Amino acid sequence: MAWLGKILGGTLGFALGGPLGALVGVTLGHNFDRASRAGRNRGWADHDLLDAGDPADFHESADFLDPRERTQTAFFTATFAVMGHLAKADGQVTRDEIRLASRVMDEMQLSGAHRQLARRLFQEGRARDFPVDDVLDQLRRECRYSSHLVTMFVEILLHAAFADGTLHARERALLESICARLRLPAGELERLEAMVRAEHHARSGKPSDALSPADAYAILGVEESCSDAELKRAYRRMMNRHHPDKLVAKGLPEEMMRVATEKTREIKAAYDRLKEVRGL
Repeated sequence: MAWLGKILGGTLGFALGGPLGALVGVTLGHNFDRASRAGRNRGWADHDLLDAGDPADFHESADFLDPRERTQTAFFTATFAVMGHLAKADGQVTRDEIRLASRVMDEMQLSGAHRQLARRLFQEGRARDFPVDDVLDQLRRECRYSSHLVTMFVEILLHAAFADGTLHARERALLESICARLRLPAGELERLEAMVRAEHHARSGKPSDALSPADAYAILGVEESCSDAELKRAYRRMMNRHHPDKLVAKGLPEEMMRVATEKTREIKAAYDRLKEVRGL
């Protein structure tokens, strides 16, 4: 959790700048203020501290120059803050939505100050003046325009939206806006929604319940009428898109590898179920 330690130390949030860096600053309070003062002592202006520019602009410390740590910080910060914003979309934050956020923290094995930071980010996202568009714009830049990382971000949000068993109209409208801001292709939200809905349905069933073919097709993102070859290509594509090591290399926080690993497990289970159904 080296990058998380740097957040708590006030360094990575300070280096990140922009609305995401400001969010880290708000949640850390005096630590961020101390880092800001240190920056001004080195001759940086206030606008430099809050500018989401190129990380190479920060020459004072090698710690500021790791692009993967910047991406990890941005992804972590945006995930919990936007999750809180989404939870507020339908008018109230339910116990299920709080439980979902806690489950993500559990999967990341967050505890102590790290867990407190995630909770505070979730609370900041619920604020009326939360700058969601600015946060999403910076997230897209910090992810270096990786469609796989951005897609994983939306999938996590969809699971949060389905935490109470229903995707409310306001939640879906906000998700549409989020996808548009992140410049995901038209129709991508519908595909992801069908996939996450099927995963949620499968997770909520009894352990002894067999995965339904309909849910399996939705998880792989193909129609029942697809050929065996198309099914195999879809499986390989989905496994490649959610491969934990590849996502971490692009900037997914290592602590979220378990989230990606669970996704690949569900994808494999869906493919195995359809191979059984088709007699492959």
